[in-house]
Amino acid sequence: MRHIAIIGSGPAGYYTSEAAQKAFGDDVRIDVFDRLPVPYGLIRTGVAPDHQSIKGVSRRYEKTALTENVRFVGNITIGQDVTVPELAGLYDAVVLATGAPHDRDLGIPGAELGNVFGSAAFVGWYNGHPQFAALAPDLSGSTAVVIGMGNVALDVARILAKTEAEFAGSDIVGHALEALDTSRIERIVILGRRGPHQIMMTPKELGELGELERAAPHVEAHDLPEVGEDAILEPGLRKSVTLLRSFAAVPEDIRAEKRITIEFDFFAQPVALHGEGKVEAIEVERTEVVAGRATGTGETYRIPASLVVSCIGYRTAPIPDVPFDERAGRFANDEGCIMPGLYCVGWARRGPSGTIGTNRPDGASIVEKIGEDIAAGLLGHAVKTGREGFDKLAAERGLDIVTFRDWKKIEEAEEKAAREGAPREKFVDIEAMIRARG
Repeated sequence: MRHIAIIGSGPAGYYTSEAAQKAFGDDVRIDVFDRLPVPYGLIRTGVAPDHQSIKGVSRRYEKTALTENVRFVGNITIGQDVTVPELAGLYDAVVLATGAPHDRDLGIPGAELGNVFGSAAFVGWYNGHPQFAALAPDLSGSTAVVIGMGNVALDVARILAKTEAEFAGSDIVGHALEALDTSRIERIVILGRRGPHQIMMTPKELGELGELERAAPHVEAHDLPEVGEDAILEPGLRKSVTLLRSFAAVPEDIRAEKRITIEFDFFAQPVALHGEGKVEAIEVERTEVVAGRATGTGETYRIPASLVVSCIGYRTAPIPDVPFDERAGRFANDEGCIMPGLYCVGWARRGPSGTIGTNRPDGASIVEKIGEDIAAGLLGHAVKTGREGFDKLAAERGLDIVTFRDWKKIEEAEEKAAREGAPREKFVDIEAMIRARG
């Protein structure tokens, strides 16, 4: 019998579990650990609450989680409740699937001012992550600046712009819905260092901006390349740029009918934030793209900003006793192998890139590597105690494990508490989650 510990219950963790089941059949026991009492990671707290179809992938993970040889072990913090070396002594292989839960540092003067947030924190706030539930962003000002040119920036802008009615069917948490309903934001500026041809925004997410009830997107026509230059783009990006062109073509009088304007400010990099205790303006330098890189021109200007959300990427959280690549913001690894017996997968392996589905082949490749290391005798011949050994250790330390059966009780309580039309009202407090399991 082989024993595998997977740290992280998001897409990377469950796709790796699924691959291990297929590779080893009944001859494997897999424990999936998470520091929260609830599973699914990014699916629960990262995917936008109004994108329920994407969140539906969790049904696939549930199917894996309910099998006999996979167990969810929630409410356990690795590196605190139990160390990686201790797990390595209990399991044949330990796979880190912790994702990239921390924001990349904005790294400019004034980033410490009030009402300046990274996207992990801001998205966590409206998605009900216990770590960020008390964030309480001030939405009483008129202008929000969102830094970044990817889908997360679009999510943040869209959430800020939607009416309460437009959140019907979503699982946005109540405290965020109430705050957004009283928001006085009238201008949302999406700031990007490069131009339309370098965006990382997909057509679906961009298209949603054109369908908002009280907000209209706007692109300055002079920021767009000649139409003929779009021919060199891959099809998805070409569709996205076509949407940007449609935003530029919307007549001003039509835009004026909407209460909120979502402006795309291309060729603009933030250089400083200004304000007394709280952000009041963002200083921006005009750029030009040279060989694909944004280069500052020296021309600067200021945009009033009462709220700033930085969506410039994420970093993996270091874990004691695990080699970490500070520059890349992920675990140091060679194609997912940190050392024999210790592996990483998903964003913890490659950084924050790819889609949810990218984690599936990633998980399969790691399981294949584990199989090769077993065959080569690199994982040793000692019999590991796996689940039984961990349960003994947990009992000795008084650790309160939350199982998948417990999670189903938590889920049921969230569904019962849902407002009309919503799939659930998430618990945003860990103690409340644990109490809900009964």
